[in-house]
Parts: sequence; structure tokens; C-alpha cells
Amino acid sequence: MENDRMRSAAELLLRARRNGTPFPELPVGLRPHTLEEAYAIQDIMGLAMEPIGGWKVGAPAPDATPLYGPMPLLGGYAETGQKISKHMRRMRGVEAEIAFRLGSDLPVRAEAYTREEVVAAIASAHPAIELLESAYVDPDKVDRLSMIGDLQMNGGFVYGAAYADWKNADLTQEQVTVSIDGAVRFEGTATNTAGTDLLRLVTWLANQGQERTGGLNAGDWITTGSWSGKALANQGSSVTVRFSHFGEIGIWFE
Repeated sequence: MENDRMRSAAELLLRARRNGTPFPELPVGLRPHTLEEAYAIQDIMGLAMEPIGGWKVGAPAPDATPLYGPMPLLGGYAETGQKISKHMRRMRGVEAEIAFRLGSDLPVRAEAYTREEVVAAIASAHPAIELLESAYVDPDKVDRLSMIGDLQMNGGFVYGAAYADWKNADLTQEQVTVSIDGAVRFEGTATNTAGTDLLRLVTWLANQGQERTGGLNAGDWITTGSWSGKALANQGSSVTVRFSHFGEIGIWFE
């Protein structure tokens, strides 16, 4: 019965995203009551939008338990400089992030992966933009678990060129600026709510997250939380994100 309830919630969310017809909130009887139920909705949505290109993981504080969710390829993956199509695009939200791409597998295993093993599995690090979308008219006005169930607002992913010296980067000094149509919408230093130890998040995902991920695979993207908060663009808008060391990303919305 609970599986049917979560599936019905996922179907409503998927239909709203696909058709561009958002609704205020889930019916009371379909809202998730626990984080596990919210994740179940995510997983059903992820299966419907397969394949999964990677995972988002972040935390509200440096010592908080991370939250994570799948990033389906159907949401839209792009490189810097590319056009973001209209497909399933309504909100056009953007967040500045730093992402890692795996070069080797981290399969499910009983023994916890060490930080060193996770670092060895990472092929590259990149500046990134998480594209945000939602089935809700205003996701800031729905309950937290309902927002998490809706793929935590993931609507796609954009990556820039790899930053070669990422292992030596001092993220406490990393600055970021987000501009939309030439106007600065955010600027700050060391502003990720999870703190600047981003490898903590990736290591946590490889270990505590493996029940849902089924293990991480070479080629997976792992993006590690917002440095800028949500900024909304419009159809036809151009977006530029500049990190002081990790580099720049530019996109525009069709």
C-alpha cells in the first residue's frame, strides 16, 4: 500500500514536469512522511527517467548528515557553452556547484571506502551548474519532504572544463559569481552550506549511499551542493558562473 502511495505521488510529479503543468502541492494522502518515503519517490522518478548520469549530494551544515538524489540524463546534461533546450524546462533555476567525475568504479561492498580510495577513483573535478526544475508552482512553499521527493529540484546538469590542480585547492578561498543576462545575482567566498570539505560528501555517498546507488560507476558525475543558492533565469537568458580557481561556465536557455 505504501509503495502504491509513493508511486502515485511520483506519477503526479513526473506528469507535471513533462507537461509543464505545475501544481501547488501533493494531495495530503500522497505526501511523504519520512525521508525514506521521499527517497522512494525519487527512486521511482529516477527509474522512469533512466539512465542516471550521476548523483547530487549536499548538506545543510558541515557536520550535518548529507542528503542525496539521482540526476537522470533525461533532465538534460550539457557542457559549458551549450544551449539548454526547452524540453521539460519551466523554472530555469541555476546553482553554482563543484562536481567530480569518477574514473573507476566504487562498487557495493561491506568494508567502508577510505577517503584515499575515493580520491583515487576520481578522474577529474569541474565547475558545474545544477539546473533546477520542479513539479510545484513554488517549491519553496511545499513541505521539505515533498520537495526532496521531487528529485530535490534537480532538472539537469552542466559541467565546465576540468580543473587540473583540484587536489591542492583551498576551497576556503574559493570565490564564486553568478550572472544572469549580465547582471550579478550572487557573489561570495566559501559559501557552500556543507562547508569546504567536499570529499566528505563524496566519501559518504560511496559508503552510506550505496544502498540506493547500487554502487558508483566510472563516468558518474557527483555534484556537491550549491555555492550560490537558487537563481531563476528566463527563456532566452544567458547564465555565467565564475569560480576564482575552478573556472567558468556559460550557458543559455532556448
